[in-house]
Amino acid sequence: MDTSEIQHQIQELVEREQALRDAGPAANPDQHAEQLRQVGEQLDQCWDLLRQRRARLEAGENPDDAAVRPVSEVEGYRQ
Repeated sequence: MDTSEIQHQIQELVEREQALRDAGPAANPDQHAEQLRQVGEQLDQCWDLLRQRRARLEAGENPDDAAVRPVSEVEGYRQ
């Protein structure tokens, strides 16, 4: 994915997350929580990929060499 595709994916995921939050848990709170968790993980992966691409560009490297990292790695970052 190139930068614009990643940004588009992020926007779609943000909209999906907001729609889930607006809808609330309804009949199945466990399923709702799982959907929110999955969207959050996907968002984190997209943001990580975007940061990787930007860092490669700044370092004079090919941004296309950036790759999606596993959720376990992305979710393990400390802020």
